[in-house]
Amino acid sequence: YSVTGVQTCALPIYTDMGNDVDDALALGVAHALHSRGLCRLLAVTVTKDHPLAAPFVQAVNTFYGRGDIPIGVVRDGKTREPGKFLGMVTRRTAAGDFVHPHALAGGDDAGEATAVLRQVLAAAADSSVAIVQVGFSTNLARLLASGPDGASPLSGPDLVRRKVRLLSLMAGAFAPIPGTDRHCEYNVVQDIPAARAVIDTWPTAVVFSGYEIGIALPYPASSIEQDYGYAAHHPLAEAYRLFLPPPHCRPTWDLTSVLHAVLPQAGYFVESAPGRVTVEDDGYTRFREEPGGPHRILRLPPERAVRALEALVLLASQPPAATNR
Repeated sequence: YSVTGVQTCALPIYTDMGNDVDDALALGVAHALHSRGLCRLLAVTVTKDHPLAAPFVQAVNTFYGRGDIPIGVVRDGKTREPGKFLGMVTRRTAAGDFVHPHALAGGDDAGEATAVLRQVLAAAADSSVAIVQVGFSTNLARLLASGPDGASPLSGPDLVRRKVRLLSLMAGAFAPIPGTDRHCEYNVVQDIPAARAVIDTWPTAVVFSGYEIGIALPYPASSIEQDYGYAAHHPLAEAYRLFLPPPHCRPTWDLTSVLHAVLPQAGYFVESAPGRVTVEDDGYTRFREEPGGPHRILRLPPERAVRALEALVLLASQPPAATNR
């Protein structure tokens, strides 16, 4: 698996870690791309308001040798239930050490998301950042509403406009979904006002990976059983099993947004013509082509599905690099 002629990008990820296991696999994909020199993972901010979400993120980062990556957490956010796998970070060995090492005791020990975002964006080169949002829009909406601070004299929109070249969203549904005529996608529905604020006013290019893309690329249960055994306690495989006991093939929703943000020219997906996404009162999303519009949506021709899924499996299961950068 290789891609030539790519440009390294800086990558913050925004995740509702703990609600679904695709967030965990997506973070693993980001680390693999970082190890390959294709991106630099700048920060992870969490939009799930549970105290173990940040420790879980740090445990994954530590597994890949990058435990010092800044983590920002939402305050007064959505989905405060623990989920099915966050509790694994509290497990200890007989010697009293964490099974999945991490330094954060809870979300209160992490920085506030907006402040973390402003700091990492201010320090980044102009037009170098590809943001991946695979959770709710809460943190990005607050970033857009932020004013000048010690990190930057720029307002939120001006800071984004200067530093960010692309926002890659796992949000919405733009094709018929089996079993429903009107699928209101989870990441949008959980914070509709924030989704509208981001989608309506984001000042740079935006690409959406809709619900239909992830369900067309189910992660193979055989990979969980066969490809992660190089570590006695692999955080991704353990989270997958805790979320739902195998065998099951979970859709790769969030993974697709990471892959396209870093390798948009690799041909895994096809971008639509420019247009505009709108969010209705119940969270239902519509896309209409519009010359010069700020949005594009991903499409997955059937003949590209095998290659895209192969890339996601190889990246998600890639062992940590011996020397991480």
